[in-house]
Amino acid sequence: MATAEPARPTPEQFLHLIRRQERGRLKVYLGSSAGVGKTYAMLREGQRLKQQGVDVAIGIVETHGRTDTAAQIGELEVIPPRTIEYRGVTLREMDLDAILARRPTICLVDELAHTNAPGSRFAKRYQDVEELLRAGIHVITTVNVQHLESLYDEVERATGVKVKERLPDHVLADADQIVNVDVSVEDLLERLQAGKVYPPERAERALQHFFTPANLTRLRELTMTEIAHLIDRRSRRAEADRAPLSATERVMVGLSSGAPNAPALLRRTARIADRLNAPWYSVYIQTPTEDLTKINAATQRAISNNLELAQQLGGVPMTFRGPDVASTMATFAAEYGIKVIVMGKSRQPWYRRFLGESILEQLLRRIDGVDVMIVDV
Repeated sequence: MATAEPARPTPEQFLHLIRRQERGRLKVYLGSSAGVGKTYAMLREGQRLKQQGVDVAIGIVETHGRTDTAAQIGELEVIPPRTIEYRGVTLREMDLDAILARRPTICLVDELAHTNAPGSRFAKRYQDVEELLRAGIHVITTVNVQHLESLYDEVERATGVKVKERLPDHVLADADQIVNVDVSVEDLLERLQAGKVYPPERAERALQHFFTPANLTRLRELTMTEIAHLIDRRSRRAEADRAPLSATERVMVGLSSGAPNAPALLRRTARIADRLNAPWYSVYIQTPTEDLTKINAATQRAISNNLELAQQLGGVPMTFRGPDVASTMATFAAEYGIKVIVMGKSRQPWYRRFLGESILEQLLRRIDGVDVMIVDV
């Protein structure tokens, strides 16, 4: 009876393992909203590590005036932040260069999704953290679930809030350890009313808008789901490291200059590909009518922004030329071994069906062995 030989690791897989060993380790305290105790828990761990003789320093901490949280700083070393003058306001930012020069074994960095002040080396704090990790410095950090890029549309639908500060999902997915900091909705509301989260005037506004029981419950559900998925993803990633690359599913989503709600479609595709543990491609289908000489500058910027968003979400942005949308997508799927195509639900009026086949119908005639997923965005 023949037995299958174990798959040989590719050079790329081996290089990936080497790079992960050279990097610092990342631990994330993940919460459903402000006030659940992420910063408090991070500082408490820093204290325990310091007592065990580990070289720990605080890169940046935001106590938001919470005395219980501020008390946890204790004897921990705080690397002084930089101050930046911007439009008459003094801003306080983490001093990346000072941390790299100090080289603590572990650096505590609050609010991972924070947007840095103009003039900083990187636009976002998570990019500062990636630089620390590349330098071999271990980082413990905090973030709320609503800051994940792929959850933007879902969070807006659930809470009515457009989250401005976001970070790519891969930052959390690549973390070595994730801890869910959870409190019940009732306890969180009590803490808010007691002034333990925000000052009284800000707490009152929060209770009337973002901090409603329905919003907090939904965010808590999203956090639980995300944690469960990340744990499952880690085990699947370990299996993928041992599997040949050819065994991996591949996902694509096609875009045009007039694609409605393209960012939402990209976020949905990213989450679908992540659940399949599959690489994915965001393909701008450039037909003759989509030639850059025939579309205006604003449309070109929108295309560029969408492809950039796809890259931030972990996809591979590409431009693929062809005579029409359906045949070009089918050709791309065949050339790149695509197994799943994601498409947005058509918004065309019903009477359009009498004018000929839809793009979906044309595509289905041209592909074989490929699943097509229609998502409502």
